[in-house]
Amino acid sequence: MRLQQPLIEQRADPCIYKHSDGFYYFTASVPAYDLIELRRARTINELASAPAVAVWHKPDSGPYSELIWAPEIHFNQGAWYIYFAAAPSREIKNKLFQHRMYVLRCTDANPVGGQWQFVGQLDSGIDTFCLDATTFNHHDQLYYVWAQKDNAIEGNSNLYIATMDTPDKLSGAPVMLSKPELEWETRGFWVNEGPAVLKRNGKIFLTYSASATNENYCIGLLWADENADLLNPASWHKSPQPVFQSCFEHGVYGPGHNSFTVSEDGRHDMLVYHARTYTEIVGDPLWDPNRHTYVKAIRWDDNGMPLFGKASEA
Repeated sequence: MRLQQPLIEQRADPCIYKHSDGFYYFTASVPAYDLIELRRARTINELASAPAVAVWHKPDSGPYSELIWAPEIHFNQGAWYIYFAAAPSREIKNKLFQHRMYVLRCTDANPVGGQWQFVGQLDSGIDTFCLDATTFNHHDQLYYVWAQKDNAIEGNSNLYIATMDTPDKLSGAPVMLSKPELEWETRGFWVNEGPAVLKRNGKIFLTYSASATNENYCIGLLWADENADLLNPASWHKSPQPVFQSCFEHGVYGPGHNSFTVSEDGRHDMLVYHARTYTEIVGDPLWDPNRHTYVKAIRWDDNGMPLFGKASEA
């Protein structure tokens, strides 16, 4: 077995997007949580040595001036968008940070060298802690999926879906798809977050991350038929077990907050995720910088379901 090695060190919540121009685009949380950077390369491996260009810096004060988390880059309706979460301070209130979701837009062909505009907050209609937004298109409809706190439900965050009128505005009310309820979703913290969408084999797959951001962090899976009503929670099925988790045998811990991309030849779906190589975290795991970006190929079983393998396997 060939062991997995990090693609890019000290980059958490990684997002790799392959565009129609043939380039891969990479963004992730940086350890200081103070800016958003992009990389661009012809191959996935070349992203590791590609220049990291800061396309947006946080302001010194205000509602989105601290803890810039989990940016994702998408090309929607003819323009580039980066979705991210930010807070007004590093203070914790009611056991949570104060993050809300925000949007940047770029209309240039190359977003790395282009001009980015701060669009503003993407309001879900629920005024609570929220983060980890992603988007996907299906049947000519743009969807938004994210994690958010419901004050009436125990835990840090649940998963929600809504339709979008435009890439920076929801067109429907949030629908909850999943909440932390299983034992492996509630280790340390009650968490469903970091959603990512993959369409394959007549199904819509939605991965998400669960539990505390240490060795307990892991990936769960929801799926729905591609012709089902995606806004109906009953359309979605939930795996009773995590589909990707720590590999204690080979020392890869807390894999999670993934995205999906595709191999250079277009033959393989690729899982992009972060993980640590140790469990002895000093202090709050949030401030430990050593969550590294990994990439590995996904396999498929005879029923068209994804097989993620072990976090340590290349």
